[in-house]
Amino acid sequence: QKQVRMTTLTHRARRTEVGKNSEKKVESEEDTNQDRSPDNEDSGDSKDIRLTLMEEVLLLGLKDKEGYTSFWNDCISSGLRGGILIELAMRGRIYLEPPTMRKKRLLDRKVLLKSDSPTGDVLLDETLKHIKATEPTETVQTWIELLTGETWNPFKLQYQLRNVRERIAKNLVEKGILTTEKQNFLLFDMTTHPVTNTTEKQRLVKKLQDSVLERWVNDPQRMDKRTLALLVLAHSSDVLENVFSSLTDDKYDVAMNRAKDLVELDPEVEGTKHSATEMIWAVLAAFNKS
Repeated sequence: QKQVRMTTLTHRARRTEVGKNSEKKVESEEDTNQDRSPDNEDSGDSKDIRLTLMEEVLLLGLKDKEGYTSFWNDCISSGLRGGILIELAMRGRIYLEPPTMRKKRLLDRKVLLKSDSPTGDVLLDETLKHIKATEPTETVQTWIELLTGETWNPFKLQYQLRNVRERIAKNLVEKGILTTEKQNFLLFDMTTHPVTNTTEKQRLVKKLQDSVLERWVNDPQRMDKRTLALLVLAHSSDVLENVFSSLTDDKYDVAMNRAKDLVELDPEVEGTKHSATEMIWAVLAAFNKS
């Protein structure tokens, strides 16, 4: 089992490494609160949302000039898959099955299809097809493992999403945020994607910094859902260090401690609160267990 999930929250020495409509309402006697209904998720198809959660996570993980992620980061692959599930939930395409007496825990509940209408994003649509075609249904944790390719079942390898980082990077190139270059690393050539639109990345970084500093509300249910999701994913992808590295020492400590408090909350408790986006907490629960 990997013991690396909290590294960005506990070790500062690594700073040197940094350089969302509804089509039908799902009802249940035990799922009557609006916040628990999949219809309450935000629509990610809004034109003002320029980047997907996966694109934001990768952008945060890339070294600006070098154009690649840290070679020591073995968390970002699964973090990007978690981002795909949250993005699909926020766009009203999937949701968690309603809790029952036998299945109350987030990690025990299955991911269900709500709408199979295309999102316009290749990775999201590919995942949507997998979820639609899968019987029996699977849990959040299992889907992250399947999409990452971490399964011993040869019949499930078809669900692995391949070349995810490169495909996300190409999306960012098309959006004018990254560029494409070739770099030689002794025995091999590697395609890299340096950041060209540093303004967009700095806007993203500042948004996350402000969320735990100037705009800190000390209650995840009052936070902007996409910002909350991005903080959870940045932590799970081991790129949170990159977000806070430019802060002064005192602000860095405050930001890291608040982020740590956030991701150490009990997902089972937070996921049942009013207006909670269950998929965010389910993804966090899956990473906490892995």
